[in-house]
Amino acid sequence: MRKTVQLLLVASLSGCVAPRPDAGDQHVDPIPFSLALEEVVITGIRQHLPDPASVRLGRTLAGERTLNGRKEIVVCGFVNGKDPSGGSGGEQAFIARIYPDSATSFDLVAMGSASETRRLVDSTCSAAGLPISDSA
Repeated sequence: MRKTVQLLLVASLSGCVAPRPDAGDQHVDPIPFSLALEEVVITGIRQHLPDPASVRLGRTLAGERTLNGRKEIVVCGFVNGKDPSGGSGGEQAFIARIYPDSATSFDLVAMGSASETRRLVDSTCSAAGLPISDSA
């Protein structure tokens, strides 16, 4: 009975962990973070923040790869924006994917300032070859 309870406890707690975004087990080839790419990223991130006009990018890296026959640009970085009350929302780490072959579609994979989210973004970006933090 005791082992059954322990097994059920472990199984239920394992569902509390956020799934790690897939780095595709492929490194990206680093590319310059151009003004055009910056505009696509800012426009995409603005849709997810309470004060879209306040978006400011921090350290941001980009790379490209072909995954399942489709060209993909992976962008990792930090963004600042204001919270709903007008104060600083703080720095948030993010991962995004851009698909240039489909009208430059933007897919925000993860974004947040919580330590778990930052660790997740740091490790995923480092695995893809885009280390955005000195500690990653």
